[in-house]
Amino acid sequence: MIETRALEHSYDDEPVLDGVDLTVADGEFLLLVGPNGAGKTTLVRHFNGLLAPDAGAVLVDGQPVADDLVAARAAVAMVFQDPRDGFVAATVRGDVAFGPENLGLPHAEIDRRVDEALEAVRMAGRGEERIDQLSGGEQARVAIAGALAMEPSHLVLDEPLAGLDHPARTAVVDRLAALNESGTGVVVVTHDLRDVAELADRVVVMRDGAVALDGPPDAVRDRLLEFDVRPW
Repeated sequence: MIETRALEHSYDDEPVLDGVDLTVADGEFLLLVGPNGAGKTTLVRHFNGLLAPDAGAVLVDGQPVADDLVAARAAVAMVFQDPRDGFVAATVRGDVAFGPENLGLPHAEIDRRVDEALEAVRMAGRGEERIDQLSGGEQARVAIAGALAMEPSHLVLDEPLAGLDHPARTAVVDRLAALNESGTGVVVVTHDLRDVAELADRVVVMRDGAVALDGPPDAVRDRLLEFDVRPW
């Protein structure tokens, strides 16, 4: 479970999060939506300690994130809006292996995780290819594979479908559905709900750094335009 309590965060004294209380249950598929500047990306970057709160608390499985960043990042894996922001190696396999290596896992376990993650995103057999020579859709799938290799309880993706063509979008959505079906919690930050609305258990709308609306998709759909969010 991911939990924020009265979470506050500012950039250069400009408040971005204003007392956010939010709980993400294990196995839940949650869509986090809202207009630009609402605080969505800032919020999820607190889930595994990429940002530190100015006030309030963030807990993963009941433990404050700041007490054990390694545990938090093993439990909550992040895929950035631009996959290139998260790449740390030149090759596909090297990048996907980076997270498990930093957990200090045995080589055999690392190889298993990498192989299974690449198979899951349909990139098996392409581990030696250079990431900078891949298409945008292929880079997105490698980024997801890197997160999957951590075997997290929650996968958080910031605009994972932005800029992808239809086949790539379909592949990513299908993979997210399968992951959630197998028990992985999924949080998707998105401006476009069309591809993922049917997968969601819950939609959380943010505005001005706070949660403005929270409920099942069918219950919130008719109110989304009030918050500058286009319904599906």
